[in-house]
Amino acid sequence: MEDDAIVELYWQRSEEAIVQTDRKYGRYCRTIAYNILQDQDDCDECLNDTYMRAWNIIPPKWPTFLSALLAKITRNLALDRQKFTRAEKRGGGQVPLVLEELADCIPGGTDAEEILENRMVTKLLNQFLLSLPQRTREIFMLRYWYLCSVRQIADSMGLGESNVKMTLLRARRQLKSILEREGVCL
Repeated sequence: MEDDAIVELYWQRSEEAIVQTDRKYGRYCRTIAYNILQDQDDCDECLNDTYMRAWNIIPPKWPTFLSALLAKITRNLALDRQKFTRAEKRGGGQVPLVLEELADCIPGGTDAEEILENRMVTKLLNQFLLSLPQRTREIFMLRYWYLCSVRQIADSMGLGESNVKMTLLRARRQLKSILEREGVCL
């Protein structure tokens, strides 16, 4: 079923929208959640919460890309759940590894000045991603958006793990250089 037809089912408040969403995007969302949570029960709960959140968002908003909306919802819910379930057990899963890898090149913070800087970082990050060769961009996104392990990326792209690690290292160095050149405090 096409995305517009699925979204139309949400607008009609038909429960068939959830069935069709799961049929078309369930595996995609489940992969995102599992890469973060590494637990099937948590993953299933996250997926149910994703569908509930989509139900509450559509309407009033008509998503441009249903897959992107579902991915964002799933990722955010999984990250929230991961923080909650592993609050006392630091070091589990890909999230701490990914955050550690990016610590040198992505600033964090919560005050107003840092929020404005984060908007600039978002713009620079988008420009950076568009400048990357497609394969490098895919590797970068699989690691830092979908939180796939290096082994998963290597297997899915038919590459060696060392090749993936080196590609990620070079991309992070390039990103750091761009951010420093633009005056972003790291």
